Amino acid sequence: MADLLVLPRPSKSYAPRPPIPAPNEAAFTSTFGALLPAAQYLQLDQGRAAYYHFPLTASSSSSPGTVNPASSTTSNASTANDSVPKRILLLHGVQTPALGLFPLITALRARYPGTEFATLDLWGHGLSEVPFAPHCGELFHTLVDGVLGALGWKTSAEEEEGRVGIVGFSFGAVVTMGYLSSPLYKEWVKKGVKGCVLVAPAGLLKKSWFKEEELALLSTACPAEDEGRAAKFVVSALEGGELVVPEDWRDVVAKGGVEAQAVKRWQLDNHNGHEASVVGIFRDGGVIGNEELFVKMRAAGVRTLVVLGSEDGLTDEKEIKGFGFDVKVVEGVGHGVPRERPEDVAEFIAGFWRGQY
Repeated sequence: MADLLVLPRPSKSYAPRPPIPAPNEAAFTSTFGALLPAAQYLQLDQGRAAYYHFPLTASSSSSPGTVNPASSTTSNASTANDSVPKRILLLHGVQTPALGLFPLITALRARYPGTEFATLDLWGHGLSEVPFAPHCGELFHTLVDGVLGALGWKTSAEEEEGRVGIVGFSFGAVVTMGYLSSPLYKEWVKKGVKGCVLVAPAGLLKKSWFKEEELALLSTACPAEDEGRAAKFVVSALEGGELVVPEDWRDVVAKGGVEAQAVKRWQLDNHNGHEASVVGIFRDGGVIGNEELFVKMRAAGVRTLVVLGSEDGLTDEKEIKGFGFDVKVVEGVGHGVPRERPEDVAEFIAGFWRGQY
C-alpha cells in the first residue's frame, strides 16, 4: 500500500518536491466521454494544469457576445449584447473537476453562442497536477491568472469589449473572490473584469459545526499518525457520509450526462494526489470561517451576483445578503445546483448580465 500523501501546511517548513502527476486525458475520456474540448495544458512553476476552451457556437457572421433570442427572455437584444461578457471563465468546486460544470456551460452557451467560454481543472482535480505546497488561496489565484494569460484574455481585456466575466462554484467561488480582491491583481481586475457570479459559494462553514476532535484533525497541529483519519473525515464531511456511486452511472454517461459521484470516485482511485489536494483545500483553502473574504470581495467593487439553492446547508442566504450582495435562489435544490438545475442558474446569470438586477 502506498504511503499516505500529506501536503505541506501553512507556516510549516518543508523540503521541495516535484508535483504529483495527474492521470492522462485518454483514461478520463474513455470513462466519462469527451464532453469537454480537448485539454490544453499550462505549465507553471507549481505544476502543470489542464484547461478547456470552448469554441464559439455562433456562425462566423455573429459578433462576440451575440445573444440567442430563443434562449433568452430579454426584450432588448441590443442592450443584452452590450452587457454580456465576450469571454467567461468558470471555476469548479472541490472534489468534482471541470466536467462537473459542463451542464451549466452548455446552458450558458445556448444563450450566448457568440461568447467564448473556458474552464479549468483546479490543482489536484481532473487532469491537473498537485503542487507539493500548502493549498492556500494564493496557489489557486496564480493558476487562474495563468490560465487567463494563456487564453490571451488578459491582453484582449485591455479593450472594453474584451472584458471577462467569471463564474465560480463552491470552492471555485472562494477562489474567484480571493483572486478578484487580491492586491496583486487589482489593476488588471479594474480594467479587465466585467463582473462575476458566485454559485453556492463556500467559505462560510462554521467551526462551531465541528466537534473538538474534528477541528484537531483540520488544524496545523494534527499529528502524522492521525493524517489517515483526517483524510477520511474530510471526504466524509464533504459528502455528508460515505461516498456512494449510483449503480446506473454508466447509463448516465452513455446518454451524455455527468454523474458527479462517479467522477469523484474515479479521481480517488486514479489521481494519486487528488485526496491530498481535497484535504489541503478543506483545511487551508478558505472554506471554513472565511467571512473576511466576503467583506473584501464587496469592497473590491466588482459587480457581483450570488446564486444559491434553497436547500443548501452550507451557504446561508441571509448571511450573504448581510455582506451586501444581491442573491437569487433556485427553489428545491441544494449545493449541487449548477449540475441539478443548470437552466435555472443560467437564467439568473443571464438576467444579471442584461442588468435585470
